Amino acid sequence: MRKKLGAGALIAVFAAVLGPSQAAAAAVPFPNSMVSTGDSITRAFDMNLDCLLKDCPQYSWSTGDSTQVLSQYRRLLAVNPGISGHNYSLAKTGSKVADLVGQLAYAGYFKADYVTVLMGANDLCTSSAATMTPTASFLNSFYTALSYYFYYNPGGHVFVSSIPDIFQLWATMHTNQNALNAWSLFKICQSMLAASNTDADRQAVVQQEAVDNYILANVCLVFPNCRWDNYATNTFKFPAADVSTIDFFHPNLAGQNDLAAVSWKASYWGT
Repeated sequence: MRKKLGAGALIAVFAAVLGPSQAAAAAVPFPNSMVSTGDSITRAFDMNLDCLLKDCPQYSWSTGDSTQVLSQYRRLLAVNPGISGHNYSLAKTGSKVADLVGQLAYAGYFKADYVTVLMGANDLCTSSAATMTPTASFLNSFYTALSYYFYYNPGGHVFVSSIPDIFQLWATMHTNQNALNAWSLFKICQSMLAASNTDADRQAVVQQEAVDNYILANVCLVFPNCRWDNYATNTFKFPAADVSTIDFFHPNLAGQNDLAAVSWKASYWGT
């Protein structure tokens, strides 16, 4: 397995990389197995009333198999029947990037051909801006997670999504009283969504999200078989119609479908 590097050493590596653009890669064959890693977004938590306070992974943008969502899995199934039934979710509601180490190690150990990563929202969405995951910890956890996967499965492929724009969610929904009530009642993403936050508080989260996305982009570039979405998810402006009316934070069915479409276009096979 690759040696774990300190934050300073990794930043030095990234300094030599001219931005997060992904180099052109040879055609990647369609996978015969697929795993999703991440948190509650990928688990389709709180998607609708049927998923009230619980996961509904069948609707996941990544490995979901419901006919109601055109997930990455269902798109792959349409072109490669060999993947049928070989879609697994290791994502876990509440996970932070530190938990990705175990998820990707497991996916690598069992030789999953293709893995999607959408992680980082819970590292930003904490009780306050002061309690967000420190940059060095985020960097080391993500590097270690990818190292484990490729150590166990050097021929596998990983797709890394950028973190959705949390400030854009606030900007879109903060005039909705139902959203304000839900955010307060369930203590959702208080670092960004608490009514008592100042502009400076929210900008601290915006800045940390930019740093975390930069880390995701440039750590991915270290590994030849890792594909970054080039900020596709982060720059997509999810409308209010894509947001769950339960917690006004997680994607609803339309949101999962939009996330699937955006991420697929940025994937190995989207173009």
